[in-house]
Amino acid sequence: MPFYGRALLALFAGGLTPLAFAPFHWWPLILVTPALFFLLLKDQTIKQSTWLGWLFGLGLFGTGVSWVYVSIHTFGGTPMVFAVLMTAAFAAGLALFFALQTYLYARWFSRPGFTVAGFIGTWILFEWLRSWVFTGFPWLYLGYALLDTPFDATAPIGGVWLVSLISVTLSTCFCALLTTREIAQRILCAITISVLCLTPLLERDWTSPVGKPFDVDVVQANIPQNQKWDPSYLPDFLMRYVNLTHEQTRAPVVVWPETAIPALFSEASPYVYMLISEMEKDGRTLISGIPSLVLDAESPDGYRMYNSLAVLTGDGDLYHKQRLVPFGEYVPFQDVMRKIGGFFDLPMSSFSLPAPEQDPLNTDSMAIAAAICYEIAYPELVRVMAMKSDWLVTVSNDTWFSHTIAPAQHLQIAQMRALENGRWLVRSTNNGLTAIIDDKGKVSMQIPPYQEAVLHGSIQKRTGITPYQRWGVAPVLVISFVLLMIAYGWRKSQRPRL
Repeated sequence: MPFYGRALLALFAGGLTPLAFAPFHWWPLILVTPALFFLLLKDQTIKQSTWLGWLFGLGLFGTGVSWVYVSIHTFGGTPMVFAVLMTAAFAAGLALFFALQTYLYARWFSRPGFTVAGFIGTWILFEWLRSWVFTGFPWLYLGYALLDTPFDATAPIGGVWLVSLISVTLSTCFCALLTTREIAQRILCAITISVLCLTPLLERDWTSPVGKPFDVDVVQANIPQNQKWDPSYLPDFLMRYVNLTHEQTRAPVVVWPETAIPALFSEASPYVYMLISEMEKDGRTLISGIPSLVLDAESPDGYRMYNSLAVLTGDGDLYHKQRLVPFGEYVPFQDVMRKIGGFFDLPMSSFSLPAPEQDPLNTDSMAIAAAICYEIAYPELVRVMAMKSDWLVTVSNDTWFSHTIAPAQHLQIAQMRALENGRWLVRSTNNGLTAIIDDKGKVSMQIPPYQEAVLHGSIQKRTGITPYQRWGVAPVLVISFVLLMIAYGWRKSQRPRL
């Protein structure tokens, strides 16, 4: 096939892959598109492989995270042409991970020819790298597509990365089984596929219930994003939350979403004080997203602002967001960037990073692992907190990406965190998708998006440690490096390749 044909197919395969994820759930595609990509790299030069990797990544992120356009243009006030260019640049930048991935694959682990071991090893290695390089963007991992399939039984053992490992292994082994002429390779691929097909039989109950289930109410106020940070609307919005909570909630725990209180507590107190007092008298707990300010003499401004989640009742407690969104919650080189356009001067885009070690949110009777917005996409961050917690809560304001595929992808990621950690999870959002997820990663209850509503449900505290909580990503990385060593050794010895 001419190179331009391979290039178009690589772009197409990448662009097709997001259909395997929520909200489409065409999960068998996740076994097809990596195999096609694997086949396209066969007998290509290092330069050609690098370009094919970049084009696959451009297709994947160009369709899978195109929703950033909404926040840039609709809410950031950036003209359409520049918003399109910024979205394209974002996708093109993320695609460089795939370009480097296929460069290394072609340079060290496949030449001349191609190997299953090298392809799998580099894929998993770069999924892990995407979780922390340049603060990380751990989105569209292959393993998420296999949620709610029999293969998700491996998530509590090795996290989403182990599910991704199984996905890419099945994909490439099927491809090699159908294309190779060597009997030994066919037998080894057939054995690998057979073993992986037994993974649905693995243990699923790694944690145990504690006590009786208890009720939780989650308030979804559906505040318009273009009005949320306007001080003139603050009284109306706070009273909406207060009235919904007063009239429609009775549960011992009530959760409001990210920055449900879009002001410092000193400004919001006149509107929420009576509600908090009533809930304290009844022994109830109110948890809400809120910006918080801490005096700091070492800061240039004399203080630091945090995107926080607070227990507003009782003795109170605070969790500060640890993974800030670049250009949304902080602006690199802000003195220059803020002069370029309105998108770089969004409300509350001057948050600070807290100390790296934080404890779960604590109330009188429970410890709660907190994750704000896209922090829930960081498996290792959530894992560390979840080990010390009875259940998980994640709050978000997906109004930034309304009526796109982003909220559904975000919910799917939250489901994987619940499954990995064997804990129930409450997801509270401003306009959806608000849901309660059980310890198996299944959505127990959900309310419709884009409307004012309260979710009434119950959750179960759980204790115990899953294998993934104990060992983290380390075992999957070891497997990845072993595969890379095998591929490199075969390349050097010129033996038949897998």
